[in-house]
Parts: sequence; structure tokens; C-alpha cells
Amino acid sequence: MGMVHHLVQQAFHAGNGLRQAFCALCVAVPTVLTLLSCEREPVLNLHHDNSLNFDFVVIELSLDVYWDYNIGFNATYDWRNEWFYGWDDEDNRIFGHLGYITPTTFNLRRYYMGDSGQDHHTQVDAHYIEGNSYTGEFRYGFWDLLAWNEIGQEVQSVVIDETSSLDSVIASTNQTMNVARYNPRYTHSFNQPEELFAGYEQGIDINRNLDGFTYDPVRNVYVRQLNLQLEPRSYIYLTQIVIHNNRGRVTGTTGIANLSGMARSTNLNTGVAGNDPITVSYNVRMKNAVMVNGEQVDIIGGRLVTFGLCGLNPGAISTRSAPSTRANDSKRHLLDVDMQFNNGTDSTLVFDVTEQVAHRFRGGVITIDIDMDTIPIPHRSGGSAFDAVVDDYDEEIHVIDM
Repeated sequence: MGMVHHLVQQAFHAGNGLRQAFCALCVAVPTVLTLLSCEREPVLNLHHDNSLNFDFVVIELSLDVYWDYNIGFNATYDWRNEWFYGWDDEDNRIFGHLGYITPTTFNLRRYYMGDSGQDHHTQVDAHYIEGNSYTGEFRYGFWDLLAWNEIGQEVQSVVIDETSSLDSVIASTNQTMNVARYNPRYTHSFNQPEELFAGYEQGIDINRNLDGFTYDPVRNVYVRQLNLQLEPRSYIYLTQIVIHNNRGRVTGTTGIANLSGMARSTNLNTGVAGNDPITVSYNVRMKNAVMVNGEQVDIIGGRLVTFGLCGLNPGAISTRSAPSTRANDSKRHLLDVDMQFNNGTDSTLVFDVTEQVAHRFRGGVITIDIDMDTIPIPHRSGGSAFDAVVDDYDEEIHVIDM
């Protein structure tokens, strides 16, 4: 699950299907090309001893950021049919944009794998790219390429680990000061990661036969064009709690919500999220008198970014086989939100959204419908009647199932 392009700058307002909403973000990155000097074009079929007069060749790399959400049988997931909360100027002011923003800068890592290839990365060249294309010199042999977008914020939640192992780059998120709910492994909840995209290509063969290269007489070099596709490594969820028959009983929210069981980290090379479930904290807001299918309701909505389900690569899960495709990370996913009531109390309502998260494994809309005629109002602040805990605790589980 997830989303890109018309999600750019409140991009949830136009386009056909999630591919347009959540995008085909094509970006372009010119950097300086170091020209190679040589006297003439070698005649490829007349090479002696399989050698050339060139020590290096040139790769022109195009970085293509995209999002494709097909739910099966050529049907595209259209989040607009499910999203009632909307996203107005006040949401933009408080929370920022609704969807992905087009990346404009990238980090590129080049790993030389030797003449015959090797099992592990032993050296790396680091490059910073502005735009979506990179031109550079490569020596003969096998190469692996990894690219991800530069977040570019002075203070960011995502931590990039390139030092633990050259074989993989791990992105993770750090803790907040809020107490974690429903996850006994951690004492605090965790920040949302920023929007992150990555692409990885292994075993690029640059051989002396120059397969795939063409000669550029202007630059007097052999050139090969490659495309590296960057897919989301973080996924956007839009959550909305639709309150029916409220009649002023729920007066607002403290603005705090959490989703448990999501991954703390992800592998930028493989796209597989870590087996490190956390509770992710995010902000929500309440809107009154919203018309939904002819009924006037109140809605608490928000935007959440996570690394997705533990141990899975959502981009590698086939969605073509059946419309009921779901992911299974064997985790329970609980969504809780702090609500304020008209008797001056506040409490936390907790909802089991495991099935919705399993079906929206690349991001998407999570909807919770509650009928206030069936939910008691707490009599004291923080009333435990609505609080829920998972099996790891000895307390009673009290979750509102969806």
C-alpha cells in the first residue's frame, strides 16, 4: 500500500487512480562529466587480446521515482472513494502536505564487485546528486548501484546506517518522548519516518566487449544508458475515525494517535522491513458536521508514514492474483486515539485494524466507524474502560474490533 505524485503538494485532489495520485515521479540529475581522452573509436570486432584503448567507460544513469498500486485484475486502488476526512488549508498548516513530494536530490552508492563479481561489497563510492540523472566513469567489471532520496531536513526522524555493513544500508526511526502503547519491547513510541525512496541494481556487467554501449564521437567515449527505478521504502496511511450519532458527546481530541506493530527500520537495498515492531506516534484532528453518504458525521483524521509491515517488502508482494490480496506479518495492529468528551473527561479508544493494515500493506486509507449510541462516556479522565493492552500484559484486553 502507499501513494505518490498527485500526492505531491496536497496531491490527493486530482488524477485517475492511485498511480496518478501516488505517482510516477520522474526526476532528472545532471552532474559534471569528466571527459575521457582517446584518439579514435576502437573497432569493436578487431580488438586484440580482448583489450581496448579505454580504461573507463561512461554510464548515464536515470533515476525514476514511481509508485504503482494495482490491486488485481488490472484494477487500480482509488483511495478517493474511501477518504472522507479531506485535507484543507488548516491540515496543511498543522500536518504538512498529504502525500509524497517529488524528490529532487539523491544519494548514490557505487560498489565495485571486481572482474568476476564477488559475494560482498568491499568498497564504495559515494555521490550526491541534484536532479534525476547522473553521468560518471566506470572501470571494467561488475558493479552494484544503490540510490535513495536525500531527506534534506536539519532535524529528521530517519537515521541512515551505512557503516554496520557495506552490503546493506539500513534506515530506521528514533523514539519520541511519548509512552509507547501496546508494545512491551520499547518504553517509548517512535517518530514517523520521512518519505523515503530507494532503488538497487546488482551485477551490472561492464565488459570489454562493451555490450550495450554506443560510441559518442563528440565526447570520444563509449556510453551506456541505465535506468534505476526507486520505489517507496516508507508508506503513507490515511486514518479516519467516522463518529456516527455523536450529538456532541465527543467534543474533540488531544491530537495524539498511535499505530502499533509497524516496523522500526527497513533495508534500502532489498526493501524488506525489519522484524522490529514498534508503536508509531502521529497527530490527528477532529472535523465536525462532515457529510458522508448522505449522513452528517464527525471525523477524526490524520496522516501517518511508516516503514510498513515487519519482515516484508510490500513492493514485492503480488497484487495481480486476487482482489483479496493481503500481507501477513503475524503482528497485531492496534490504532488508538485520545478523545475528549462533553463531561470534561478524556480517554483513549483503541481499535484492532489488523485486517485493514494487512490489505493496505502499501499504504492507503484506514477507516473506523463508531456509533456513539453504543459506546459509554467515561466518568473519569483517562478512563480505563476504553484502554486496551496486548497479550504480553496481564491486564484485561479491551479492544474495539473492526
